[in-house]
Amino acid sequence: MALSDADEAIFNGMALRLFAHQFEHNPPFQKFCQQRGKTPRTVKSWRDIPAVPINGFKDLTLSCVPTEQCERVFMTSGTTRGDVKGRHFHPDLVVYDASMQRNFAKAFMQGRTCMRMGVLFPTSQAMPNSSLAHYLDLALTHFGTPQSENFTGEQGVDVARLVRVIQSCEQSGEPLALLGASFSFVQVMDALAEQGLSFNLPAGSRLLDTGGFKGQSRELALEDFYNQLSQVMGVGRDQCLNMYGMTELSTQFYDSGNAQVPSLKRGPHWIRSRVIDPLTGADMPFGERGILVHCDLANYNAVTTILTEDVGILHEDGFFLLGRAQGAQAKGCSLAVEDFLKAART
Repeated sequence: MALSDADEAIFNGMALRLFAHQFEHNPPFQKFCQQRGKTPRTVKSWRDIPAVPINGFKDLTLSCVPTEQCERVFMTSGTTRGDVKGRHFHPDLVVYDASMQRNFAKAFMQGRTCMRMGVLFPTSQAMPNSSLAHYLDLALTHFGTPQSENFTGEQGVDVARLVRVIQSCEQSGEPLALLGASFSFVQVMDALAEQGLSFNLPAGSRLLDTGGFKGQSRELALEDFYNQLSQVMGVGRDQCLNMYGMTELSTQFYDSGNAQVPSLKRGPHWIRSRVIDPLTGADMPFGERGILVHCDLANYNAVTTILTEDVGILHEDGFFLLGRAQGAQAKGCSLAVEDFLKAART
C-alpha cells in the first residue's frame, strides 16, 4: 500500500521521538547506539534507528522503566536456546491490546463485529507469559460471540468437544472461526484423520494459524499444511489466514489468504519493515531477499526496531516471508547478535 508523504512524515516523527526516549531510558540500547555513532542528534529517519537483534531480548533487559513496575512480561518459547527465553516487558497492556484489536478487526474480521470462535491454544491464565495466549484471549473476548470457547485443557485440544461444535455449526449454518498455533491444527487434523472425519464449515467461516510447529507436531510444508486444512475443514484456501508475529513485537502481520505460498504479509500503518544484508546492515535492493527488520511504534517500552532471523522480500504492499535464515544469512544474524551484546555490555 503506497503511503503519502504526510503519512510517512507522521510515522517518522513518532519513531524519532520514541528513539530519543528509548535512547535516554534504556541503557543497553543507548550503549549500542553510541558505539554505532547513532544518537537522537544524528538519526533523522526511522530507517537509521539501530536494529536490535531479537536474541538481544534473551541476554539483556531491554526496558525503559524498572521491570518490577511492569504489568506483564511476555517470554519466548525457548526452543532455539534451551531454557534461555527472550523477555519483553510491558508497563501495561493498553497499547499492546489496542494494537491487536484494531489490526485484528481489519485483517481478520473483514467487516464483521463478532463471530463464533474456537481457540486451539492454552489460555493466558494457563500461560501468563505467552504473548500468543494473551492475543488469542483478546480475540475470543472482544470478537467472539457468547458461544465462543477455548478447546484446550491439561490433555491438549478436546477434539471430541470441538467436533460437536463444528457439527452443530454445519447444521445451523453459523460461521465458525478457529484460531490457534499451526501445530495445534496439525494435531487436530491427525486426530480427525484417525476417525475418518472431515467437515464443510458454513460460508463465512475462516481459520487463523500463527505459524510454527516447535516440535509439537509433525512438520508439514506450508503448501501441504494449507491444502490439508482447507480440505479437512471445508473452507477455501483464501479463508485459511496466517498471522505472523513474535514476542519481541507488539504488532502482528497478516496475509490475505493462502491461495499461494509464500503469501504476502501486511502490517498496519504504525509498523514499517525493511529487508537488509545482516553483514552490512545495508538495505537490499527492492525485490531481493534479505533479513527482515521491523520498526514497531507500539513497542514503546523496549526498542522500536528489531532485527529478526527471518528471510523476506519487500513488496510495495508488504513483504513475502520466506522462512528462517540459513547459511551466510544466519551467520550474519549471529554476528549481529555478538556485535550488539559486546556494545551493550561495554
